[in-house]
Amino acid sequence: MKKFPRVVLLQGKDRSVRLFHPWLFSGAISKVEGNPEEGEIVEVFSKDGEYLATGHFHDGSIKVRIFSFEQTDANQDFWNSKFLNAFQFRQTLGITNDGKTNTYRLIHGEGDNLPGLIIDIYDSAAVIQFHTYGMYRMKELITNALKNIPGLKLEVIYNKSSETINSKKFPDAKNEFLLGDLEEKIILENDIRFHVNWVEGQKTGYFIDQRENRLLLEKYSKGKNVLNTFSYSGGFSMYALHGGAVNVHSVDSSKKASELANLNAQLNGYQDKHVFYQEDVFDFLKKSNDKYDIVILDPPAFAKHLSSVKNAMVGYRNLNVEGIDKVAKGGLLFTFSCSQVIDKLLFRKLIFQAAAQTKRNIRIMHQLTQAPDHPVNIYHPEGEYLKGLVLMVE
Repeated sequence: MKKFPRVVLLQGKDRSVRLFHPWLFSGAISKVEGNPEEGEIVEVFSKDGEYLATGHFHDGSIKVRIFSFEQTDANQDFWNSKFLNAFQFRQTLGITNDGKTNTYRLIHGEGDNLPGLIIDIYDSAAVIQFHTYGMYRMKELITNALKNIPGLKLEVIYNKSSETINSKKFPDAKNEFLLGDLEEKIILENDIRFHVNWVEGQKTGYFIDQRENRLLLEKYSKGKNVLNTFSYSGGFSMYALHGGAVNVHSVDSSKKASELANLNAQLNGYQDKHVFYQEDVFDFLKKSNDKYDIVILDPPAFAKHLSSVKNAMVGYRNLNVEGIDKVAKGGLLFTFSCSQVIDKLLFRKLIFQAAAQTKRNIRIMHQLTQAPDHPVNIYHPEGEYLKGLVLMVE
């Protein structure tokens, strides 16, 4: 077995590791032996010398991100096994060979016991985002593991990590093709076509995590007027139209979002029922006098760190006050938060405060989360980042 630098824990600070939590914080560490570099593989030991876990060593409060609780050389066979397990999980979900959908998340960080790694599949293309330098150092092994998955035929592998890893600190972390050179595809999701450009688009090119929630919206959209805010490429908008909405307004401040949403409307033949407003969502909501049968509020993360939670709370509350105001009597509000530091209970409290401010009768119809190909590791509840509610507003 290959020897790695050792991280030795303080007495009594091994409980979270024994409970399989994938993050080891600096305050639990007694000493580090071997002088590991940023992102290097290390082994974690108890004060008494018992092996506990293997992971990547990092500078910061989360000192080790654990990818194995069994001793391993972390060689190609190890990564092949990890990726095969992730692929088989998606096979169980029925999304790897679905004639209506060819887009899904293959690797979801801690949810697949691979902290710091995200991989999305767009038909025959795989888009990788390394969120830690430790995973980035595994780039060649990870690329090979992708190629070695039986049943997954890839023509393109694109590494899109310059925005997720500090490029000033790690200048080699650049965006690059690891296989092929195709920049975009028209993908299929629940029989709806979307244009995805992983080179120029946000994140990996598309927001796959809302797939099930968009399908729920489709169910309620027949004959409805719909407002989709923070719409990006119009995911919710296209589902509403596919479900029979008579009119959909999409709002986003991004010019690129405007181009993509209008292109997707054309791809699906909905251009006559779709209008895009390129402007700030808060400004649009404040000045609009229109009422809608369904309003969708799907903002970007207002808080990415605990230090910004208070400001985010104000933002979510104000946004939902404005959103509720735009819902016609008897209409629906689909409202979401993707801020990991805003947990489910806090999110509901904020929606309660917004509802109370509007003084309207409001009932919860559905409680929503991310799609199942974005699994939550039961030992890492922080992985349940997407919270959503569907409200009946009277």
